[in-house]
Amino acid sequence: MDKNINPFNPGAGVSPPELAGRADVLETAQTALERIKRGRHAKSLLILGLRGVGKTVLLNQIRERALGTGYLAELQEAHDGTDLKQLLIPVLRRLLLRLDRTRHAVESVKKGIRVLRSFIGNVTVSVSGSEWTLGVDPELGYADSGILDDDLRDILLATGEAARDAKVPVAILIDELQYLGKDELGALIRGMHAINQAGLPLVLFGAGLPQLAGQAGDAKSYAERLFDFPRLDALKPSDAFKAIRDPVEQEGSHITDEALDEIYARTRGYPYFLQEWGYTAWNLAQGDTITLADARSATTESIRKLDESFFRVRYDRTTPAEREYMRCLAELGEGSQRSSDVAAAMNRPATSLGPVRDSLIKKGMIFSPEYGLIAFTVPLFDEFMRRTSSGEG
Repeated sequence: MDKNINPFNPGAGVSPPELAGRADVLETAQTALERIKRGRHAKSLLILGLRGVGKTVLLNQIRERALGTGYLAELQEAHDGTDLKQLLIPVLRRLLLRLDRTRHAVESVKKGIRVLRSFIGNVTVSVSGSEWTLGVDPELGYADSGILDDDLRDILLATGEAARDAKVPVAILIDELQYLGKDELGALIRGMHAINQAGLPLVLFGAGLPQLAGQAGDAKSYAERLFDFPRLDALKPSDAFKAIRDPVEQEGSHITDEALDEIYARTRGYPYFLQEWGYTAWNLAQGDTITLADARSATTESIRKLDESFFRVRYDRTTPAEREYMRCLAELGEGSQRSSDVAAAMNRPATSLGPVRDSLIKKGMIFSPEYGLIAFTVPLFDEFMRRTSSGEG
């Protein structure tokens, strides 16, 4: 097949040609956007899921829908060690300066910019390597206490009030929210609580690993009343087949049912891997049909590429002790395992492995689906660890 028209997109956060199985989450987000724009109450969304299920893709889709609904929308990504203040300052700056350029710009927008100047304080902020300042005096008494809970509430309220008076709603989207510390996540939740109470047209859409729901509840007990927590999992067979078959047929080609079964079995229905297998199978197919033989060849090639990049990059971030923990977890089998069983496999007391386990959770390699259980955040990573341990990886 012609590689130049290969429809599949195996990239991080890149929208697939067919976004199958995610209509419910997009509909919930669209409803929230419409209601908040009309001054109605709606919960913000925190999307949960393992790596490779399409959380970033959905955030990008929601951002596009927000823009199409008349919002100003900014998407930012958190990283390990992210400082929430540094993360939000450029986002809020862009939103407030754009509100200031609207035809409804009013004093509350000017005030919002001054409150942002107070929020920045003595923090050095740079964009593309160049430091910048707002060039205005701070709004004394607002967002200048040095207490993140209070200051973040002040700047979010000021931004929401500016959006209301400028008649332009705003959406803030943050990916990888699980990297925020407990105090930072609590401050963000409290700020959104104040926005909800005031009925302001500002909405938050976030995404993170499955532990984010527990982190939010630990940070603020009322988090579940402010947010919906849709969980993304692997696609069911019908949606997975649609995600592969439709793009192939739209290009005038075909794929056999046997090839679809092979791809689904090997990818377990996870969207990122479906794109990887589809992309590789398309490039390997000689005629106008992807056959079972092509799909099997794609399995061999896709695993090789994933082992060299997608999996290896994550593996290389870990210490020898963390790798030993992951190896023992993988050898216990697919899915969630008891932490005590991992410790037994390592011939170590479970209490002594707490720091290793916590470090892997912080790095986003594993998570605890429920008390006493542990699992990988990256689908198929257990298979990679078994290959690596046996000298095949």
